[in-house]
Amino acid sequence: MRDDPYPPINARLLLEAYASGVFPMADGAEANEIFWVDPKARGIIPLDGLTVSRSLRKRLRRDDYQVTINRRFVDIVQACADREETWINAEIQSLYHDLYRGGYAHSIEVWMGDELAGGLYGVALGGAFFGESMFSRRTDASKIALVWLVARLRAGGFTLLDTQFVTEHLERLGAIEIPRGVYHRRLEQALIQPADFWRLPVKTDTQLVLQLSTQMS
Repeated sequence: MRDDPYPPINARLLLEAYASGVFPMADGAEANEIFWVDPKARGIIPLDGLTVSRSLRKRLRRDDYQVTINRRFVDIVQACADREETWINAEIQSLYHDLYRGGYAHSIEVWMGDELAGGLYGVALGGAFFGESMFSRRTDASKIALVWLVARLRAGGFTLLDTQFVTEHLERLGAIEIPRGVYHRRLEQALIQPADFWRLPVKTDTQLVLQLSTQMS
């Protein structure tokens, strides 16, 4: 008989949690327990509100990087977890690997030469995309990944990009906070919205990506 009153977390339960507006976290990489979070103030990036500075726009137009989708999902999650303070423990990594194998989780990789310079990963469910984490090993690499993500979401008919919380980094890119109740109403509508993460070709012209995703600042 199990002493634990809660069922073990698996990919199906994790998807149900997202659909209910909550997400998992751990206290650190070595933590053994996962807890559920439903913040009073939720971070989102409005898909018509991504702010890209002139310097980043100029950086995006250079031809010294390449963007791929789902090529190195496991490495992206590991890189996001590989920092002094992290909420991603081994169980969380395993759960997202399961979602990836099921077609729900996706990664965007930014390459500079042969180096995986940065990227992000998250979960797509209906017309909602839940951005989980991002990292950079080279200047602006995670920002490039985010621009490509927003272009893909807009092209695919998504209506909600959840960032969970708002950091100074995300705020400069257009992230805002909305009350929990407002978030849950937007989530409810997004989940019934038909969307296709793959509608935009993987190899897309940079100018089209900029048109789809950005506003000047």
